[in-house]
Amino acid sequence: MSQVIEKPPAIDRFRSGFSPTRLLSRWLLRAEWRAHPVRSLVAIIAIALGVSLGYAVDLINGAAFNEFSAAARSLSGASDLQIRGVQPLFNEGLYPVIAREKGVALASPILELDVTVPGQRSALKVLGIDVFRAALIAPDLIGVPDPTHPFDTLSDDAIFLSTAAQEWLNVRPGDQLALRNGTGTVNLRVAGGLVRAREGQRIAVMDIGAAQWRFDRLGQLSGVDLRLSPGVNREVFRRALQTQMQGRLQVQENQDQEDRTNNMSRAYRVNLNVLALVALFTGAFLVFSTQALSVIRRRAQFALLRVMGLERGQLLRQVLLEGGLLGGLGSLLGLLLGYVMAAAALHFFGGDLGGGFFRGVEPRVQVDAPAAGIFLLLGTGIALLGSLVPALEASRARPAAALKSGSEETALGRLATAWPALLCLMVGGLLTQMPPLFDLPIFGYIAVALLLIGGIALTPRLSALVFPVVQKVSGHSSVIWTLAVARLANVPGQASIALGGVLSSFSLIVAMAIMVSSFRVSVDDWLTGLLSADLYVRSATNGDTGSMRRGEQILLAAIPGVERARFSHTSTLTLDSARPPVTLVAREIDVSDPAQSLPLIGKNILPSAISSDALPIWVSEAMRDSYGYKLGQRVQLP
Repeated sequence: MSQVIEKPPAIDRFRSGFSPTRLLSRWLLRAEWRAHPVRSLVAIIAIALGVSLGYAVDLINGAAFNEFSAAARSLSGASDLQIRGVQPLFNEGLYPVIAREKGVALASPILELDVTVPGQRSALKVLGIDVFRAALIAPDLIGVPDPTHPFDTLSDDAIFLSTAAQEWLNVRPGDQLALRNGTGTVNLRVAGGLVRAREGQRIAVMDIGAAQWRFDRLGQLSGVDLRLSPGVNREVFRRALQTQMQGRLQVQENQDQEDRTNNMSRAYRVNLNVLALVALFTGAFLVFSTQALSVIRRRAQFALLRVMGLERGQLLRQVLLEGGLLGGLGSLLGLLLGYVMAAAALHFFGGDLGGGFFRGVEPRVQVDAPAAGIFLLLGTGIALLGSLVPALEASRARPAAALKSGSEETALGRLATAWPALLCLMVGGLLTQMPPLFDLPIFGYIAVALLLIGGIALTPRLSALVFPVVQKVSGHSSVIWTLAVARLANVPGQASIALGGVLSSFSLIVAMAIMVSSFRVSVDDWLTGLLSADLYVRSATNGDTGSMRRGEQILLAAIPGVERARFSHTSTLTLDSARPPVTLVAREIDVSDPAQSLPLIGKNILPSAISSDALPIWVSEAMRDSYGYKLGQRVQLP
């Protein structure tokens, strides 16, 4: 109360009506921040962390997705539709059937390979094209040969690299480039660059016949780009061709690939954004804790201002202004920190944070003004929400009662009501049993929030029960301990606010630790059950040109000291153009006892129940959830 009495001129001007509100508001703000700078700083940092994480995720995914989409569109050029195999490759005998289809003006075959580069951790995307047809659909993909060798675009040993690929591999036109095919090496001559490629796009182009021969893909294609005749309805043609292909091929547009890529990266985006919201929730509760303790401490001061003429609405706006400034400053700091985090993540980890969704592109962070505005409003709004209850309490308190000493605890009496907390816990427990919504655990996220709110809301009641008991059983302890326990026991409301801030922060740390630990333990258990050998040998660490021929497998199994060698083959299946590809693993499995080589869970079909005209397959939980596969169901795989 001494801070108010020290400024009688301000009160006089307030009572005389001489523009008092702004002057009084600034005075109260400066006094509060000078009195408790650390508490305000902690609340600002908490808001900043939540905003920075959310804004960084938005910047990272936006930059990566936009760059990936632009790169994908540059590869398909001016095509209307793209034909892609359900498996990575399909028989080129389907190409003339597609090219002669009524309504097709031009068909350009493509062989797309992620080729292993010796000594590199990433694969090089190599496109085999028919230069004459590709020039009419995707002219940017045409190689630019040396003027003295104009026919290099058709040469069987020439390859053309984008500028980013040349810099990555440290080669120049005329140099030799060694690529991996199986366990052997393919030596190609860098014949030049491309007509145009996006900055950072690492791709290589060569003649399609040469690519098929050099990489043992004779008679196979990855896709066909189509340009339709004028007047042909693209959607009608697409559905008719898809029906005609009978599931052997996927007919899609650029938007389909963008949607699939967006869906693939959605999981990590949603989880990180939820983590940002949890951090914002923690910041909101810290703002609530800061403002509540501040209002309780200044309860008599506010009551004196009310007696001297300050209206309820003005006091309400003052407390909200204090909380809004904490949120606004925290949000601005978070936006700056988020931009720095996004730039660092894109530089060191890539646009997918190592997930492999946006391979072959190097996105650069750009300011997203609309997203920045949203996160600024979100951070400020969260802080205002945290200040709302203390502001209402300050404005509704009766001045006569608030001026009395010891009235602070009565302001927190409503916090001791237990039924709202118990209701949150009950509803949160019920929501944990709800199914996913739009393939996302929406109800699970709400349940976590309700359980956290319910647990924090119970702290006043728990404080009122626990601290008096601690005071009784502590006996004759030190003076500091006695005074501390006595205060906590007699003002449990204030203690519960401080405990709630600690609880909200600590719960975030514990949740992260449990999540990371559970993931690591699950992966370790899965690998232990699936990979039970002493050593594992792969022909390549990346790409899809690594393989071992039958003779090489025999030699590997005959090495002295090898008791048994089992081989496996991995490929991908695109069963749904809107969903990520499915990984198909072919390996030796004893049908009579599959649990010896597979980490099985749940029920299994007995060998006697397996039909002789079908092969058994075992699917993961993710496959079951995404495609609805059930035990005993008969399915057709391409």
